[in-house]
Amino acid sequence: MTRINEGRVHSHEHVHAHTHGPSSAQEQGGDSEGHAEHREHGRRHHRSYSHTHFRVYKRRWFGLVQLVLLNIVLSFNWLTFSPVSTTSAVYFGVSETAINWLSTGFMFAFVVMVPFVIWTLNRGPKEAILWSSVLMFVGSWIRYAGTRASGGTYGPLMFGQIVVGLAQPFALAAPTRYSDLWFTESGRVSATAVASLANPFGAALAQLVVPFWATKASEVPNMVLYVAVITTIATVPGFFIPAKPPTPPSASSHLPKINLQESVYKLANSSSFWLILAPFVIYVGSFNAFSSLINQILYPYGYSESEAGICGALLIVVGLVTAAITSPILDRSHAYLLGIKLLVPVIGISYLALVWAPQTRTLAAPYTIAALLGAGSFSLVPITLEYLVEVTFPASPEVGSTICWAGGQLVACIYIIVMNALKDGSVDLMEVSKEGRGTGTGDRPPGNMFKALVFQAVIGLAVLPLPLCMGVEWLGLGEGKVKGRLRLDEHRERDGGVAEGIAEENPNARRE
Repeated sequence: MTRINEGRVHSHEHVHAHTHGPSSAQEQGGDSEGHAEHREHGRRHHRSYSHTHFRVYKRRWFGLVQLVLLNIVLSFNWLTFSPVSTTSAVYFGVSETAINWLSTGFMFAFVVMVPFVIWTLNRGPKEAILWSSVLMFVGSWIRYAGTRASGGTYGPLMFGQIVVGLAQPFALAAPTRYSDLWFTESGRVSATAVASLANPFGAALAQLVVPFWATKASEVPNMVLYVAVITTIATVPGFFIPAKPPTPPSASSHLPKINLQESVYKLANSSSFWLILAPFVIYVGSFNAFSSLINQILYPYGYSESEAGICGALLIVVGLVTAAITSPILDRSHAYLLGIKLLVPVIGISYLALVWAPQTRTLAAPYTIAALLGAGSFSLVPITLEYLVEVTFPASPEVGSTICWAGGQLVACIYIIVMNALKDGSVDLMEVSKEGRGTGTGDRPPGNMFKALVFQAVIGLAVLPLPLCMGVEWLGLGEGKVKGRLRLDEHRERDGGVAEGIAEENPNARRE
């Protein structure tokens, strides 16, 4: 392995040889004139490529930080009203179901944008970041206008929420495309983790902060204003990030990806893609639905809005800390498949345990289960997305990640609608809050969501076996062991001839 200055460097010659293959003269053999032409071609090739190297640049962190900011603020906009659903319903004069639709509409907007997001990301992550910034800026101020109009008008509020929802897929689906463009094989998982998990980190902040911004109905406009101001500040840097690095960071980044149509075809015919897609969309959907409904899940059992908010934040904070530990380890070991098979059972069993946690009426049970659920979910997301790139290489990374995220958002919408319908009775939180929250007794108090949690757990357990089958050759799923992008990059690093050539041309280059 060779390094120079701040990044990894390699000669392009090896990639050129793999891309173009042997010359026709070599294949026929015995043609001295052909061999002469091949030697001349090699000399010209060496002059053209020997001084161009793969490396990473410090400016890559600028774009990564911007993706983090956008994903944090997007979650703030998504969950502005969920932690204070009762208070918001009182202010706008609507039912709590209408407040739930603010989250649902936000996620439906993601699905609508999928084709355009894939096309945009294929052109480059900066263009996607700009679209996300503009739509989020416009949508956040439309929401504020709706909050102020006539003492709170629900229609403009929902419209602004949908506009912000249209911004989400550009930022949420961008990390795999960005890490592939700017990072090497020893940093992609961490880069994808940082950018992707910023979204739930923003949700944790919203769960913690929003209840303090709107302790009563009259404070709702100020809450929306604070979010709009933060959104405006976060979107400005996106206009100044570089579009792409001057030179590619690795051999796999240097090679052109197949076009979008071929990428979709390759994914559709990959058994590993389908085995990944099903648990990914179910667990992302479950996570988003639980985050949106956590206040309503816990309130019948005597939990306050603040306690529910802390539970939601714990779900995310523990997950972030765990992902910060596991992502660098997997960046070095590349044990993606093993990581997936270890984490999926943790998530499935956690959703099963969550069915009975609220009934304990203690903080220990829901807080502990939320911590386990967060640890498993957050560690799983980045390695799943990066593993998907490996088994579908050379398909363009944004295709698989966008489809996975869109599926997760769609499932979350369906979950919220179904789980709300499975609520025991049509208890209105505004009425319950007048008499005291969670005054019902027994394991099934009025307004409980026990059936909804059973529904969530059953589906979560049903998809659990699918990723465990990946890589099992006797099932015909040996494709799951494939390392496409990593194979190319690792082969390049083991090429002693390339390393020696670089060492000769660059005296300061260091061999490891």
